[in-house]
Parts: sequence; structure tokens; C-alpha cells
Amino acid sequence: MCAAMSTSEDSKPHPIRAVVFDWRGTLVSELTQRDWAREALRLARREHDDDAVRALLRDIRVAAGEPNRLQSPQGNTSAARHRETYYTVFADAGLDDELADALFAVDSDPAYNIFAVDAAETIASLRQRNCRIGVLSNIHFDIRPMFGEAGLLDSIDTFVLSGEQGIQKPDPAIFRLALEFLGTHAEQTLMVGDRASRDGVAIEVGMPTLLVPALTHPRQRRLHLVTNAVGTQHGSESAGG
Repeated sequence: MCAAMSTSEDSKPHPIRAVVFDWRGTLVSELTQRDWAREALRLARREHDDDAVRALLRDIRVAAGEPNRLQSPQGNTSAARHRETYYTVFADAGLDDELADALFAVDSDPAYNIFAVDAAETIASLRQRNCRIGVLSNIHFDIRPMFGEAGLLDSIDTFVLSGEQGIQKPDPAIFRLALEFLGTHAEQTLMVGDRASRDGVAIEVGMPTLLVPALTHPRQRRLHLVTNAVGTQHGSESAGG
């Protein structure tokens, strides 16, 4: 059994039986906005120096408006909706088809998201302690093949992907769905993510939640914070056992 953790509602420790990971920025590196724009400009065979990147991002930001349409609470509820949302903003920004296609291609290509160097060892450590593992992501495409290529697919008990479920973070319903798929109670399930505005909503459904700094390079190590939190670092003893 995984190590015990306490919640604010109950002084008694609850055994953590499952961990739910966000994907981009938590398990895998995420391109910065500047890197996204630069790579798209390069693919479209355009100037991609700092001035060109700043100009492109400025045009997109103005077109996206406030609140940012590219971060719509419904924008990742299906592949079609995601595409419509992005291409509408690109059109409003006055971007030509070639550049719009390049921006969307970079956004939708999992190859730009590399697993953190400590992802596999963290997942293995949790599995050794009989933790169930879920991946919960606001994403418009299937990320399972990426886990398969990394040899991690069999270690994941469930994937809860917004594009498949029709709901996305920060809707509490998607966290409840993850609990249902894992077969665990909220207080037994640790949510791990990098955005308080999205992943932090897990607290509302009673899930202990760990927010880590966003991963922008795969060599950055963040996930020891997870094993620390549930007491699964090498040599540690479970407080629940």
C-alpha cells in the first residue's frame, strides 16, 4: 500500500492508493510560447529571429483577446473544437494558411513533448508500492502511443483525455471521472499538476493535490516531489504500513 497522507478535513492519515498525473508540463516538457512560435516560423520557412517571434505572438495575443480564446474552457473538449478554436484565432490574427498550419502542427505533435528524465523511475516507484496511476490531460489527440514508445503504457491504469470525454479541466467533473475509472476515493488519490487554475481544482473534489513547477526541459527534475509526498523514495517506509 502506498504511504499515508493527511487531508485538512481529517487528522487521520489516508492511504494514497492512486496518483493522477497531468501530462504537458508535468510528465513531459512543454514548449514555451516563444519556442512554439519560433518552431512554427521555421517550419513555414519564415524568418524566426526574436523580432519575428515577438511580432507573431503579439498578433496572436491581440486576436485571442481577453479572456484568451486559445485557453477556452471548452477548447480541448474535442479535436474538432480545438482545431476550430485555433484556426479562428489565427484567421483573426491575419495569418496565412501556411503559417496557421505550421502553428497547429507544432501544437498537435507529441514529438515536441519529451518525457522528464525522472518520469519512468517515478512511475516505477509508485507501481512498486501498488499505486494505481492515471493520466489526466486537456488534450485534443491520443497520447497513448507516446507512452507506448517510452515503454510506459502498461504502467498506466487509465487515461482521461478531454478530447475523448467532452469535458476538460478545470471542470470538477473530469476529476470525478478519473476517480471513477481508477476505482479509488478522492482522499486516496493524489493529483499532480503544474497549473493551479486547472489541476488545483482537484482539491474541490477532495483530492490531495501537489503542484510542481512547469517542466520546460526534460532534464529538469520535478517528480521526486511526488515520491516525497507519498513516501515512496528509495529506502522510505510507508507511514500506513
